[in-house]
Amino acid sequence: MAAPIEVSKGEAEARPEDLLKGLGRAIEGRSLWQIAWLRLKRDRVALGGGIVILLLILAAIVGPWFAADPLKYNQDLIDATYQRPKDGWLHSGISWDHPLGVDPTTGRDMLARILAGARISLLVAAAATLLSVLIGVVLGGLAGYFGGWFDTLISRTMDVFLAFPLLLFAIALVGVVPIDGVMGVKGNGLRVSVLIFVIGFFNWPYIGRIIRGQTLSLREREFVDASRSLGAGHLYIFFREVLPNLVAPIIVYATLLIPTNILFEAALSFLGVGVIPPAPSWGGTLTLAVPTYQNTPLFMIVPGLAIFITVLAFNLLGDGLRDALDPRAR
Repeated sequence: MAAPIEVSKGEAEARPEDLLKGLGRAIEGRSLWQIAWLRLKRDRVALGGGIVILLLILAAIVGPWFAADPLKYNQDLIDATYQRPKDGWLHSGISWDHPLGVDPTTGRDMLARILAGARISLLVAAAATLLSVLIGVVLGGLAGYFGGWFDTLISRTMDVFLAFPLLLFAIALVGVVPIDGVMGVKGNGLRVSVLIFVIGFFNWPYIGRIIRGQTLSLREREFVDASRSLGAGHLYIFFREVLPNLVAPIIVYATLLIPTNILFEAALSFLGVGVIPPAPSWGGTLTLAVPTYQNTPLFMIVPGLAIFITVLAFNLLGDGLRDALDPRAR
């Protein structure tokens, strides 16, 4: 039998920090964000989605500077008889100079148009998501915190927005926008601004409902009662106590809202109410591919894959963030 270990009275009463001083380190607790990061690092699928998103953002920012001009015509690459590129796999025009082929009608470089279209899609989706999050967090949070008639008013407003035919309204709104522009803004700048407003302003009830439900639960927590008992005002409690605890769900649902907005922007461009041609966009490229997809199927596959990979990457990252930031998940 091993001999018992003798511990002096001083060592028994010493704090763990004092006992570990000789080891050169002290006991440190992990914050919730550190725990979430450790959980996220174990999810390789979510990290893969995040890496794809970072590469896409980097390519959208710096890619057009190194790629060919997305608006440059190159009729020498097109077979005028069959209205398709002369060379390349499946008559797509793929070569070292054009890795993704060329437009079968104009000879424009597809890689350059995909990179330029990524700028439009990511800009519209990110800005519209930011607008939706701002409106949804403020109105949904205040409705859940104050309750009463204010909660009823905001909730019924959400129901009206959710029942609104957004696609038809977007088509009608773009149709009545003056050609000469509004307040000095015209052309694609005006189109992009209209898209951001329509998508962002009419999508806020989705995140607003989630934030309202979270706030209804948080306002009954002990730390809110403690702040209220110390004389804190409603605005102080909401912005200093409740809102910081909503950061995790805001990040998760904003990440999941971005791919939805990317698809909506692509749908509007496909219907002809997005950016004005010949400016490149993923949805607009799909529209141009419809008449020629039988002769040049790759012209439709390339922008379709760009949309698919981007939306999938955002969804995978959003699912991973939801699992990492949920303290009840295993």
